[in-house]
Amino acid sequence: MESLKFFFSISLVCSLTFAANDCPFSMCGNQVLPIRFPFRLASLQPQNCGYPGFDLHCNSKDLTVLNLPSGEFILRSIDYRAQVVELYDPYKCLPKRLMELSLSGSPFKAAYYQNYTFLSCPPEFTTSRFTSINCLSNSTSNTLATSSMNLAISLKMCKITVTLPIPISRPDQLGGDFTSDLSDDLQLTWDIPNCDDCEANGGSCAFKSSTSQETTCFYNFQRGTKGISIFKIIALCIALPAIAASMSIAIFMCFMDRRRLGGHPNNIQHNSNAAAIAPIMVISTPGLDEGTIESYTKVILGESRRLPGTNDITCPICLSDYHAKETLRCIPECQHCFHADCIDEWLRLKGSCPVCRNSPSPAGHVYSP
Repeated sequence: MESLKFFFSISLVCSLTFAANDCPFSMCGNQVLPIRFPFRLASLQPQNCGYPGFDLHCNSKDLTVLNLPSGEFILRSIDYRAQVVELYDPYKCLPKRLMELSLSGSPFKAAYYQNYTFLSCPPEFTTSRFTSINCLSNSTSNTLATSSMNLAISLKMCKITVTLPIPISRPDQLGGDFTSDLSDDLQLTWDIPNCDDCEANGGSCAFKSSTSQETTCFYNFQRGTKGISIFKIIALCIALPAIAASMSIAIFMCFMDRRRLGGHPNNIQHNSNAAAIAPIMVISTPGLDEGTIESYTKVILGESRRLPGTNDITCPICLSDYHAKETLRCIPECQHCFHADCIDEWLRLKGSCPVCRNSPSPAGHVYSP
């Protein structure tokens, strides 16, 4: 019974240890846009994997969609370190969306706002000097937008319709007499949760636990020794419960034997003389020697970060993204790749691929994408 208690205690400790770290990134279809904390794909990731207000979903075209108070926008990119998202309008008329944009109640804000004056001009009023907003124009009028009030007033043939603060990625330093079609992506930032320092130092933000709304920075997602430490902990969490379970089974079988024999010493002795005790066979998978490990394929990652086979941009062992100039090692035959430090440590313990469990024969070369 004590062994069973120990088994469940170890299991509980391990589950709590990794409770905050069980949120791998996800993506919509084949779109190369990893989604991770503070964002989450509502249909693919648990509730505790995202911060409130950062829920995303995939549309019918496998595009990543962010819902703002004024409607849906398509997510083009996320800069987790700078805490900036770039959005575009799925209906291809961003100026109209900007005129109606509301961020009230959302965690996002515009980096800058600038007053733009919108004008309605006769269709014959066309010149190479001005840019019209095609999606707001029609056969009876052209729509222009300018940040220069002087220009707006000087266009006597046009009628000013409205002047509004428009969110922009950077302030207009030029001023002058020009118009804009306001077609640049909408850039928004967020302040809470504040993970920029954590991301800058190679960490990853997450909730402290599955029941907490307080965030912390986890550095055990990093490659190298920290990634190796994760797998040592995982190995410990697997080995200790297995040992405890074996002890519990052995004690239980011994107890049942004593009950079957009535607990009488002579019966026990007679039984031991009549039958030999079957030996317990312990099967273990040995690791590989250094020579064999070094014979496996090495990959010197180029700027493109292209890898052979079906590998993605994240090391399956330490869960850290690959970067240019890093040295990776690939398992022959299955072509699964990992940070060299991560897979070397794994292969010293286990002689098989941690993804597909294949045990390949040694063969190596250096690949430079």
